[in-house]
Order: sequence, then C-alpha cells, then structure tokens
Amino acid sequence: MSNFLGSHAINMDAKGRLAIPSKVREELSQVCGGRIVVTANADEERCLLVYPEPEWEVLRPKIEALPNMNKAARRLQRLLLGNAALMELDSAGRILIPPTLRSYAHLEKKLMLIGQGKKLELWSEERWFAWLDESSGDDDMPPEMEALSL
Repeated sequence: MSNFLGSHAINMDAKGRLAIPSKVREELSQVCGGRIVVTANADEERCLLVYPEPEWEVLRPKIEALPNMNKAARRLQRLLLGNAALMELDSAGRILIPPTLRSYAHLEKKLMLIGQGKKLELWSEERWFAWLDESSGDDDMPPEMEALSL
C-alpha cells in the first residue's frame, strides 16, 4: 500500500515535463512500477490528482458506477474519467503533463507535489500558498474530525 506524505517544490519545463522527487519516485516504482494516472480534481481548488495505477484501478469502477442521471455525479465522472492520463515515469523519473491538465490546474513553472496517503496532489505553487493562507469559508467540521486528536 502506498503512503505518500510531505510536500515537494518542483519545477516544470516549458513542454510540461517535470521530475518526480527521488523519495516519491522510489515509492512509485515499488507500488506500481512507475505507472501512474494523473487527472483533474473535481472541485474549485483546481489541482491535479496523481494516483499509482493500482489505486486508480480500485477507484475507477466506483466513479463509473455513480448514477449518471445525477448532475454532480456526471460532473465528477467527466472531470476524473475524461481527464485521466495514464503515464509511466521515464528513466530519469520524469512525466509529461498534457496541456489540457496544465491549463485546468493553472500549472506554470513552479509546482508543489503534496502527499495525501494513497495519492498525491499537484498544485501550482502560487495557488497552493494562496490556499494555505485562506482558511475562511471552510465547510462545517464533519463529526469524524471532531473526534480526531492531533
């Protein structure tokens, strides 16, 4: 099982190539042979989600099974399935982010790769730090969080 933690500042070149940090790369090579799926996040935060291929293959049927007569479910399906790109890290640990995904997440040169346990998030550095600074407007705390001691 993958366990991605921490945040990593990385750069993307003009063609959309970026190198996955070595610690993350080692984990990816162990859990999925470097095969990942990158897709759009389905909320207003506009980051990209990076799944090891086995994690994606567990999630994909759940997304496909959602009731597509429901507008929110259809939006989720279109964003996640319609933007999913299967990639393999090259020998230097690099991937190429497609232009549609770069545009969706407003990715330019400076990026942040954020570990989220079973997956990673890829953010524009500017949007990541803006998100960190803005805490107002959060939803009410769910009961699961109220019971959590940190």
